[in-house]
Amino acid sequence: MTGLTYRESGVDIDAGDRLVQAIKPLARSTSRSGADAALGGFGGLFDLKAAGYIDPLLVSGNDGVGTKLLLAIESGIHDTVGVDCVAMCVNDVVVQGAEPLFFLDYIAVGKLEVEMAATVIGGIAEGCRQAGCALIGGESAELPGLYSDGDYDLAGFCVGAVNRDALLPAPDIGPGDVLLGLASSGVHSNGFSLVRKALAVRGADLMDDAPFAPGTSLARVLLEPTRIYVKSCLAAIAAGGVKGFSHITGGGLTENIPRVLPDGVVARLKAGSWQVPSIFGWLARGHQGSTIGAAEMVRTFNCGIGMVVVVNADQAENVARVLAEHGESVTVIGELVAGEGKARVEIEGLEGDWLGA
Repeated sequence: MTGLTYRESGVDIDAGDRLVQAIKPLARSTSRSGADAALGGFGGLFDLKAAGYIDPLLVSGNDGVGTKLLLAIESGIHDTVGVDCVAMCVNDVVVQGAEPLFFLDYIAVGKLEVEMAATVIGGIAEGCRQAGCALIGGESAELPGLYSDGDYDLAGFCVGAVNRDALLPAPDIGPGDVLLGLASSGVHSNGFSLVRKALAVRGADLMDDAPFAPGTSLARVLLEPTRIYVKSCLAAIAAGGVKGFSHITGGGLTENIPRVLPDGVVARLKAGSWQVPSIFGWLARGHQGSTIGAAEMVRTFNCGIGMVVVVNADQAENVARVLAEHGESVTVIGELVAGEGKARVEIEGLEGDWLGA
């Protein structure tokens, strides 16, 4: 009779060690000033002085991918959700004017499958390279009984820095400023409980071609990773005139833009002033009379705008040019005007056909 082992209880330490070895090259690929991105210690180090900061404030953010992971698990497509995990954190950090410096990930599984986990973490490394931040550590947890085999959860934590006098939003943000919208890459990583409900109502198969994108599966369209805006937003800040950013995440356009505005200010947007990806119209149409209303769409989804930039009107054209030079699709989507009470969003033409629904 032999003693009980950890492996027999469902946790394979050897598999965990193999995963660490598999992802060490991925971490090294994200090395940057201030971090050598080496893995294996009990904690990750970062040298702010080596990164060039003199009087920095630290800005931190953490987030996950949410129920979008269920689509990845169902479809077997795991190479994009790591990018989402990074994007949801670094985009939140850059809105305060901060440069994302380093990132740590957490992946929890029922049973560790090294190849799948390495694919997920490969996406995290890709997101870090896009954001210019170092992957300096993380945790992989095998939790039998808490997660079923094949299931996993993913979360991340990012720290950035900004010199004290450059913190955003600017204190003079207010009426007269222009709102620039940066195009999203799709649904990003919010609203997927509603997406899954819409899929169920339609009886849609994830592996079928998307009706609006022949040759591309619906799964690939929905799993298109969240766009990372870090490098373009930092370039816009350097150009001058940027007063604030709003990352359009959970809560959509109507709930996120007011987060960077003072009371007594209204963000007035014009529906139809930007291009809306076809996936949003498809989701809104529903099936057999089951539709998602326009007000619910803009409160749940980004509807084609992943980041809003608040800019001094006199410098809006130059900022838009810099953003475009860094790969963004930029549109003037509205302006700030004086109002009463708490900051809010008003969208002209919301009940029109701007969603293509």
